[in-house]
Amino acid sequence: MRDRGSPSEVVLSELYVSLQGEGTRAGRRCAFVRLTGCGLRCRWCDTAYAFEGGERRPVAEVVAEVLSLGVPLVLITGGEPLEQPGCFALAEALCDAGFELLVETGGHVPTRALDPRAVRILDVKCPGSGMQRRNHLPNLGDLRPCDEVKFVVADREDFDYARARIEEYRLDALGCPLLFSPAHGELEPARLAAWLQELPFPQARLNLQLHKILWPERARGV
Repeated sequence: MRDRGSPSEVVLSELYVSLQGEGTRAGRRCAFVRLTGCGLRCRWCDTAYAFEGGERRPVAEVVAEVLSLGVPLVLITGGEPLEQPGCFALAEALCDAGFELLVETGGHVPTRALDPRAVRILDVKCPGSGMQRRNHLPNLGDLRPCDEVKFVVADREDFDYARARIEEYRLDALGCPLLFSPAHGELEPARLAAWLQELPFPQARLNLQLHKILWPERARGV
């Protein structure tokens, strides 16, 4: 059975500094805290190396290492970080330390217990991912204007699914950014850009993965 850590420990896959590759903070220096493990198997996952392995580390030790990096923006990601109970304590501790904290989640784990100071980046799984049935849709009802919603789109069916969820949960009225990402190697960004012009939502934006443009040869991380 995969180690999920404990309420005071996380299983850490990697910790490094690079540029944030996507979302509204793309291009900024960011400390990436990648936790091990994910119960999803999205068809185009680019971090499958984080499904297993990693090192169990006390939350306080991880926070100390992040502090030593001197980067004010931090992203907790995975894998699926919220599958680890220690992720919630880690988020709280990083917020207490004064960091601008982002938590990227695949959306199948409830987010309500996450520290409210953290920005949730909720990746809603469209049909093309193969994981649509795993979406915990009540998470959409818990979003706030400061959070972000991400849809990875492989085709028109995915795009229409994303639009339907936006309308169903009135995310346009909420005002949070709505990020549309073309599935890498499957949908031309220009085609997705054309579809986006059909939308009446001012918060919708094309979300390209900057790291894959800058460093296409890298097999992992950024």
